[in-house]
Amino acid sequence: MQCMLFFLHSVDFGKEHKACKECLCSAPPPKISDLMNDEDLLYTLRLKLDATHCTVKNWKNFASRWGMSYDELTLLEQRTHGPTYHSPTQEFLLRYNQKPVTELTALCQLYQRIDVLRLLQRWMENDWPSRWQQAH
Repeated sequence: MQCMLFFLHSVDFGKEHKACKECLCSAPPPKISDLMNDEDLLYTLRLKLDATHCTVKNWKNFASRWGMSYDELTLLEQRTHGPTYHSPTQEFLLRYNQKPVTELTALCQLYQRIDVLRLLQRWMENDWPSRWQQAH
């Protein structure tokens, strides 16, 4: 943050540009726990992956690929019914929150969920660096 502020107010643009570019690049690859802190992103992911269309790969495919058993999938699915709705996508992401987001994007590619892939890529390129910068 200090580097960025100094860069923005620096008169000598050329000298400080290199240092700040390195500073921005030092953001580590985001984990799923990082994207879960972004309410707007999480809301959109739930909309896209909670869907139960038979022709669209959803949270169940992703969770199964990462090793969730049939019983666990059934339990999560049952929690979507009844008086208190629980998003199965959010539950699945919470369980695997230490995985890097790149593993989630790999699943998007595998299951041809280009809509979700683009959403995650845009978040990693545009939102994640500034969020990380603000936190550190």
